Amino acid sequence: MQFQLTDEQEMIRKMVRDFAVNEVEPTAAERDEEERFDRSLFDQMAELGLTGIPWPEEYGGIGADYLSYVIAVEELSRICASTGVTLSAHVSLAGWPVYTFGTEDQKQRYLKPMAEGKLLGAYCLSEPGSGSDAAAMKTTAKRDGDDYVLNGSKVWITNGGAADVYLVFALTDPEKKHKGCTAFILEKGMDGFTMGKKEKKLGIRSSPTLEVIMDNVRVPAANRLGEEGEGFKIAMMTLDGGRNGIAAQAVGIAQGALDHATAYAKERKQFGKPIGQMQGISFKLADMATKIEASRLLTYQAAWRESEGVSYGLQSAMSKLMAGDTAMEVTVEAVQVHGGYGFTKDYPVERYMRDAKITQIYEGTNEVQRLVISKMLLAD
Repeated sequence: MQFQLTDEQEMIRKMVRDFAVNEVEPTAAERDEEERFDRSLFDQMAELGLTGIPWPEEYGGIGADYLSYVIAVEELSRICASTGVTLSAHVSLAGWPVYTFGTEDQKQRYLKPMAEGKLLGAYCLSEPGSGSDAAAMKTTAKRDGDDYVLNGSKVWITNGGAADVYLVFALTDPEKKHKGCTAFILEKGMDGFTMGKKEKKLGIRSSPTLEVIMDNVRVPAANRLGEEGEGFKIAMMTLDGGRNGIAAQAVGIAQGALDHATAYAKERKQFGKPIGQMQGISFKLADMATKIEASRLLTYQAAWRESEGVSYGLQSAMSKLMAGDTAMEVTVEAVQVHGGYGFTKDYPVERYMRDAKITQIYEGTNEVQRLVISKMLLAD
């Protein structure tokens, strides 16, 4: 087994870490407080090639692999989880299905400018009445000549409002339920395609999360992704890779919290010595570091398998489950290490704790991950 990263992967890690520290960190707390999305950070990521990390150069990417991509998400999230999930949703959820199922025309019209960072992408699956039960969607798409007419709404849209391209799932044959689901590429500004409620969230507050509403939106048939009835398969396959991104986000959040907790434990003195020398604190740090490394290895393994073109659904579910739970546990402990100061906004660990919670929820709750894993284990 080989555990060493390539020179290219190490270079990408260093580049993203430098960018995160120098460009993202100075405004992270302010953007969180103001719930403000900064498109200029996405533009800067595009200049570095991050918005197209895993895509071939012919489609505007840099031709790296999925492991390089999750390293980038991890390093961004180590400083600002909101910035990390902006890239994750853009690449995993919006870009991957177009790359995998799109026609050549769709790749040129959408994937290439997305990879180049000229367009920001979003993924629209969940609805007010269908979260984990994605098969219960109500949004419809009726064929009308060379168009489809879409009606319905989607919620919890990461990059919502800021995005230029939206991957939307709708029922072309409601009687078949999820087997009648089809995927479509919508553009911001289409008639009848509007933004609804902006969510006020516990964490990842500088990542916009909006409802999108479709009222007789006419979408050209050329914007259908895949064939009619393939939408649910596309949605579920997309989420496998999306979980790798969220696992990386969770690892980054946990590592960032540990970094701050370790630094504080070296500086803060109680009873005449640094608190890091006290067993109650030093053992916490040891447990935190161990769980983070275990989560990181699971995440890297899943991304490596995706890069190698072998099955990774089980591994992505495991990594997302482990990393999400670890992020929540580690950030809570990081606040504890800081004592009363950790409960204030004077230190960033309270933001890390708030950001960590969502990694147990989106891209499939961790309860759903356990269901996925157990079904695979018990399958014939």
